[in-house]
Amino acid sequence: MPPKKAAAPEKKSILGRPGNNLKMGIVGLPNVGKSSFFNVLSQSDLGKAANFPYATIDPEETRIPVPDARFDWLTDVFKPKSVVPPFLTCVDIAGLTAGASTGAGLGNAFLSHVRACDGIFQVVRAFDDAEVIHVEGDVDPLRDMAIIQNELRLKDIDWMEKAIAAKQKVARGAGSTSLADKAKKEELVTCQKVLDLLAADKRDVRKGTWTPKEIDTINELQLLTAKPVIYLVNLSERDYIRKKNKWLPKIKGWIDENNPGDLLIPFSVALEERLATMSFEEQGAELESLGLEKAKAKGATPGLGKITTAGYASLNLIRYFTCGPQEVRAWTVQQGIKAPAAAGVIHSDFEQKFVCGEIFSYADLQEYGTETAVKAAGKQRQQGKLYEIVDGDICFWKCGQ
Repeated sequence: MPPKKAAAPEKKSILGRPGNNLKMGIVGLPNVGKSSFFNVLSQSDLGKAANFPYATIDPEETRIPVPDARFDWLTDVFKPKSVVPPFLTCVDIAGLTAGASTGAGLGNAFLSHVRACDGIFQVVRAFDDAEVIHVEGDVDPLRDMAIIQNELRLKDIDWMEKAIAAKQKVARGAGSTSLADKAKKEELVTCQKVLDLLAADKRDVRKGTWTPKEIDTINELQLLTAKPVIYLVNLSERDYIRKKNKWLPKIKGWIDENNPGDLLIPFSVALEERLATMSFEEQGAELESLGLEKAKAKGATPGLGKITTAGYASLNLIRYFTCGPQEVRAWTVQQGIKAPAAAGVIHSDFEQKFVCGEIFSYADLQEYGTETAVKAAGKQRQQGKLYEIVDGDICFWKCGQ
């Protein structure tokens, strides 16, 4: 009797839509520094920064280079004619106010723009400045975070109640024998479980415990509280440099109590705006004089680099490289992607006519110095359709005619 085949490993399901061009939305109350942050990220003035609410109405979108020391090293080694670094797409979204879930202010437009994104950078104001008005009258980050969480959750509750009503109609007309009918009833059960988590337990969807089937149902709903959130606490330059602010411990405590595990990153828009006017070398000297860490990779200050890298990781994105004298390029793909789909990011023909990939790791190239030495050491592998891309792979694709 031939040995039994080993069971294929179960595919890990994650909340969020699959894709390689995923977006982080920049969210917060009016006048907390969202558009100014977007401008220093994008090195532009696309974000409408102004000292009044709703200066931003229509969302602005840009691709932000993600700093990567590996990419810098590859460009130094190959000395290509052109370079394309890894990118993260960010969207500047209008400020939210209390009552947005019922349409107050720019509520409906705001929430639809958040729904179109895959993750959230929530900018929280923790600096005092009498010249910058606050829509709620005074600076209170805990209140601001509670407002946003409450509005997103209320909108999800409304969304789920409508989804359940629609699915109940379908379920009533379904039988009990076919797999399709059973699936419809299971979806209804999942939707009710989601609503209970939101309304009764007062927890965000991303904090629930879900089976792979439940995750598939939730992903179809595009819920606001299912998206990963990174809290960006906007400090004054002085507080950021001295690493002290009266609100930071309270903000950390609020996150631990309400959304444990979510990431908190302190930064200073005021400092980033000043650094944005300097060259890479001047930034390094200025940061050193302030006692702050210098950038390890080109393309962003340490503060902004940490933010974009965290956003990239929160969306389960990784990158592989293609390298040669013409171009060194980083290709953004989602974790768990197979080789043919990764090749298809370059061109759809590469996926449809995929033969194999000749692949070695960045670490091996760095250790052996040249492609020839990597091959001589037997470190280049020929991989087929079932190969799962690893972050930092260097790939050469072979495709049929």
